[in-house]
Amino acid sequence: MPDAIFPPTLVAARERIAAIDPAAYARSRNMLEGAVSRLSPYLTHGVVSTARVLADVDARHRLAIDHKLVFELGWREYFRHVWQHRGEGIFESLHEGLLPDDAYARELPQDIREGRTGVPAIDAAVRSLYATGYLHNHARLWLASYIVHLRKVHWRCGADWLYGHLIDGDLASNHLSWQWVAGTGSSKPYLFNAENVARFAPAHWHSPGSVIDISYEALDLLAQRAAPVPAQPAGEGVEAPALLRAPPAAPLSTPGPSQPVVKPEDVRGRDVWLVHPWALGEPPRDLPANTFRLGFYSAEFHSRWAWTETRWAFVDQRMRTLTDTCLHADTATLAGLLGAARSVRTVADPHIGTVLHAVAEVRPAERIFADVTRPCESFSRWWKEATRGVRNLHDLPGLAAIAAAPADPSDDFEVNTSQVQETQE
Repeated sequence: MPDAIFPPTLVAARERIAAIDPAAYARSRNMLEGAVSRLSPYLTHGVVSTARVLADVDARHRLAIDHKLVFELGWREYFRHVWQHRGEGIFESLHEGLLPDDAYARELPQDIREGRTGVPAIDAAVRSLYATGYLHNHARLWLASYIVHLRKVHWRCGADWLYGHLIDGDLASNHLSWQWVAGTGSSKPYLFNAENVARFAPAHWHSPGSVIDISYEALDLLAQRAAPVPAQPAGEGVEAPALLRAPPAAPLSTPGPSQPVVKPEDVRGRDVWLVHPWALGEPPRDLPANTFRLGFYSAEFHSRWAWTETRWAFVDQRMRTLTDTCLHADTATLAGLLGAARSVRTVADPHIGTVLHAVAEVRPAERIFADVTRPCESFSRWWKEATRGVRNLHDLPGLAAIAAAPADPSDDFEVNTSQVQETQE
C-alpha cells in the first residue's frame, strides 16, 4: 500500500511537481483532502530539492515571492536553520511552555499508541499514520496538541514516537513542529477543537461529543492545568508497525556493520560517490568516469533513530537504483574502507553530518534561500533576513543558481497530466 502511495522514483516525484496547482494549494492546503503535493518523502530524502521544486512550479505558473507554497518550502529551510544553530538543543525545550517540563509524562499512553482514544480525529490520525507512514500537516498538529495539552505527555516523547512511524520524518521539521505546538518553540501553544476538525477533515474524522468538543476558552484552561483529561479508550486497537534499527533481512539484503559487502581493494585508487538516505537525488554530472557509487546507512544514526520497514523499503529501493552496492556500517568501518579511495564526495545533511565530514568532501545540498548567519528565534524574523533585498523569486540564490546552470538533459521530463492523480503533501 505505501509503495503505491509513494513510489520511490524520480519519475513519481516529478509527476507530483507537475501536478501542483498553486492556486488550489493556497486555497485548500489546510484541508485533509486539499490540493497539496505529498512531496515530503522525496524532499526529506533528497530525491528532489526545495529549490528544484520551486523552480519547476514557477516555470509553469509564475509565483509571487509571498505565495503560500514559497512560505511552506521556507518553513522546511527555517527548521534546518534552527537545527544548524541549536544542534542537539532542538531535542530539548527551547524555552518553558505552559507548564514546566517535569509536569508532563514521558510515556505515551497505550490507548494513543493503539488508536483507540475514543476521539475519532485522533484515532483516525494514528491508524492512517500506521497504514501509510504519512499524515497531512494539519492532522499532525491535532495529534500533537491532543497528546501534549490534553493528555499531558511531553512533546519530546510524542515527537520521537511520530518520527519513528513517518516515511518523511525529518528531525528538524518534526521535533521543532512539536515544540511549536507545545509552546516551547513558539510564543503560544497550538490548540484545536472538534469544530476545527469538522471544518477541515472528512466526516469520519469528526468528533462531536468527545473531549475536544469544547470551546477554545475551555481548551486553554485544560492546557494550563497539570492534570490530564481522563482517558476514555473505545473500540479495538490497531498494532503499531515494528521499528527497526537496521535494514530488515527481507526484502532488503544489506548486511550488518561487521559484514561489509565491499572491500578496500574494490575502491583503492578510485573516485567514490557516497549515497546516503538524505541524498537520493540523481548523481552529479561531473563525476569522473568509473566512479564507484556506494550506498551507506549509518549504524550510529539508526541505533538511535529507528524506522519502519515501509521507510526502509522506500529508501533502499531508491538507493539501489543509484549505487553499485550498499553498506550498513559504523563510522570507523566506513572510514577504513574509504581510506584507500582516490576521492570521496557526497551531499551534506545534518542527520549524519559529522560522519560525512569525517570521510568525504561534502558539497552543500541545494536550497532556495541564502544562509542566515544570525540565529533567528522565529520564522518571521528568519523570513525577513532570508528575503532581504529580494523582489521576485529569481532573486533567490537557489533559483538563480538553477537558472545559471547548464541545461541537464535529464530535466527534459514530460508528464501526461491527464494520468497524474490528484496528490497531497
